[in-house]
Amino acid sequence: MDTTIPESALALDQQLCFAVYATAHAFTRAYKPLLDELGLTYPQYIVMLVLWERGDVPVKVIGEALYLDTGTLSPLLKRLEQAGLIRRVRDSKDERQVIVKLTEKGTAMKAEARKVLVAIGQASGCSLDEMTSLRDTLHRLRANLVESA
Repeated sequence: MDTTIPESALALDQQLCFAVYATAHAFTRAYKPLLDELGLTYPQYIVMLVLWERGDVPVKVIGEALYLDTGTLSPLLKRLEQAGLIRRVRDSKDERQVIVKLTEKGTAMKAEARKVLVAIGQASGCSLDEMTSLRDTLHRLRANLVESA
């Protein structure tokens, strides 16, 4: 890699990290009204995505999937449980583990969540192929950053 960095490379709009940061904020703003209709915050929504994909799972599995620690995840789960979307139960084989299960209401919400995906897809202005390519590139970028840390 060339270590000679031109002065223009220090401009804010030239920073990849800022482009990702600003895009994350734009995504949050785009998701908010859609998720408000479901009564979910974005962090709650991604917890639900894990549960819709994987079914009943230990809290630890959700945390690993979302890169969240227990201290951050526990309040999210508590609010989802209060909303009647999930249940938390002790694992009968290992009482130290808590299993998160979707309720009927939580399972039924999956159909409504499909509308969110369609709306975000339209708002992005990207084709499915473009979105897939961007996602894959970001996954590689994240893996490289984690590996280098």
